[in-house]
Amino acid sequence: MSGGTSAFGAFHAQLRGLKERADEVKSLLEQQQQLLRRRGIRLPSDAIDRLWSLRSSIDRLSVDMVDTQMQLAQLRRLAETTALINSAQQTDRVLNQVVDTVINLTQAERGYIVLKNHQTGALEFKVARGLSAEETAAGGRIVSWSIINQVMETGEAVLTMDAGTDDNLSASESIVGFNLRSVLAVPLKARDQLIGVAYCDNRVMAGLFKENELNLLTSFGQQAAVAIENARLFEEIRAQMALIEEMQVRLSNIFASIGSGVFTIDSQNRVIICNLAAEALTGKSAEAAVGLPLSDLLPAVSSGFYAEIEHVRRDQSQRIWAERFLHLGRERYWQVVASPLRGDDQVIYGVALVIDDLTQRKEQEEQRRLLGTFIPEALLANIDSISALDTSPVERTVTAMFADVRGFTAFGETLQPEDLMRIVNRYLGAASDAIDAQDGLVDQYLGDAIKALWNSQLNSQADHAMRALLAAQGIMAAANALHRVLPPDHRLRFGIGIHTGQALLGMVGGTDRSEYAVLGEAANECMFLQENAEPGEIVISQATFALVSDRIRAQPFQPTKMKSGFKQHETVYRVLLGDVEARA
Repeated sequence: MSGGTSAFGAFHAQLRGLKERADEVKSLLEQQQQLLRRRGIRLPSDAIDRLWSLRSSIDRLSVDMVDTQMQLAQLRRLAETTALINSAQQTDRVLNQVVDTVINLTQAERGYIVLKNHQTGALEFKVARGLSAEETAAGGRIVSWSIINQVMETGEAVLTMDAGTDDNLSASESIVGFNLRSVLAVPLKARDQLIGVAYCDNRVMAGLFKENELNLLTSFGQQAAVAIENARLFEEIRAQMALIEEMQVRLSNIFASIGSGVFTIDSQNRVIICNLAAEALTGKSAEAAVGLPLSDLLPAVSSGFYAEIEHVRRDQSQRIWAERFLHLGRERYWQVVASPLRGDDQVIYGVALVIDDLTQRKEQEEQRRLLGTFIPEALLANIDSISALDTSPVERTVTAMFADVRGFTAFGETLQPEDLMRIVNRYLGAASDAIDAQDGLVDQYLGDAIKALWNSQLNSQADHAMRALLAAQGIMAAANALHRVLPPDHRLRFGIGIHTGQALLGMVGGTDRSEYAVLGEAANECMFLQENAEPGEIVISQATFALVSDRIRAQPFQPTKMKSGFKQHETVYRVLLGDVEARA
């Protein structure tokens, strides 16, 4: 730039020197002409005229040189501004630089930019210079829309020396209302698409804008339009990227919150992505699993696992199956759902696997099955979580029952073992049903006897004593019902003892096998009481009678069969059957 300025300066100095010499020659010729006239000699008539013509040419060349220098300076500023604009990525910043450049290039009083909305196609007033605060607040109301619309419709620039006298514009209300004089508006085109208009005007001076400003602003408009569009596209992309990142975060959160293990694998069964729940299945972090073969992550699954995946690829349809295998000495149960992954072209490029580890559920079901052998189904249904059951040793007040099938030993001597087992199971099954009906806990089957419990930590009950009485009455009724269908020699009766007292409850046994047990007073006393019951009788202790005396009738008596530690003067009660009130 400095080299160009120096060249212009030297050339301008040369023109100034020529002009001075021309003036000197003119002065000398005029002096010589006077001397020659005295001597009767004349100079050629066109000598001074040609000198004046040379002088005028020098003046015009000087003016042209100044104009050229100004245009070159404008072009340099334009190039610098264009480079600056093209480097900007914010639309607002680009628009402000564009409108400032328009004002600098044209020396206009006012300038503004109007752009077409990408979504609606409507023209929008974006940025302005030279407007008052009121005019800026008015926005589009101060814009000469007639000129803007003409540029948008034709795609051609509009230049007028005096809009008020221009036949094409003078009829416009905005031209008259705004008292416009010099007006210049150029289209903003980017990639052959008209995206808006750059406008400038002057309300005082006519003829401010000429062809030079038109050409300059038109060239600048083309560059500015590309810069504006690039900035708008960049902001749109940035907004889309922000939206995508937000969606990715949401999807990642959703993906991470899924309780099932989720894998996506490619055509070579390599992991594309997996969620946090999958870490529990593989033992590796989700990040470390990406790119590894699925067989490295799940080495213990059966060969059928991968055969099912191949079925999904081949049939292009979802498959669901149960996967059962041994891993680290523990049997595992999975439910697997495999679905094909399709691209935009509907070509399958991988498989999505959703794996639910049902091992704990299966183990809980097995626990439930085992508990079901001594807990009624109705009671099991009320247990929210088997794993949450507290079966640690605890001492509490319970009501215990011992029911024995009388005469069974002698009866069994006349039957085959399989017949004996069948008959005893009918009696014990009937007794178990009666206990279940009152939410009792079957503690043990002891040959031809059954022991039950109420108010344990597994079946806490406020009316436990009354429930035991009702269950005992139910056993007697069930035995009578069996008598109606069994032959006379198979008709047996129960003797039942019931006691309410303290007991130690919990699991007993070794590490390999354990069972729920009742230890202490309650368990022992109910067995002693049943020994004092005749066939078809229910005998209860003083403690139990105290809890149910208002609802039953019973006869007190002194037990004839005594046990060590039992007080001889303590009274027991024989329940009068048929007088036990049914619970509400």
